[in-house]
Amino acid sequence: MKKADDRQLVLEYPLDAPPEKVWRALSIPELRERWLPGRALADVEPLDATPGERIRYRMRDDQPPFLESVVTLQILPDTAGGSLLRIIHQLDAANDGLNVMMLAA
Repeated sequence: MKKADDRQLVLEYPLDAPPEKVWRALSIPELRERWLPGRALADVEPLDATPGERIRYRMRDDQPPFLESVVTLQILPDTAGGSLLRIIHQLDAANDGLNVMMLAA
């Protein structure tokens, strides 16, 4: 586990699968659902994607206050034909939702 800064948590997992197979598991909803169920996502559609390299989702906590954050999943090839899956969890600042809360009041 790496901590890039106070608002980012980076996890890396070496995988025996080639990058193409990992990409399918991340980008095809039926396959993604097996390890990242839609209920964990704020929206099942990715925010953006670079095919074969990275995909970003907005995730939502399953407990109140149901905070949301952005998670980037990067796929990097390794020298043995496998992959390195890098998960970058971008944490929102505590006051990022201030305007939304003010509008709700």
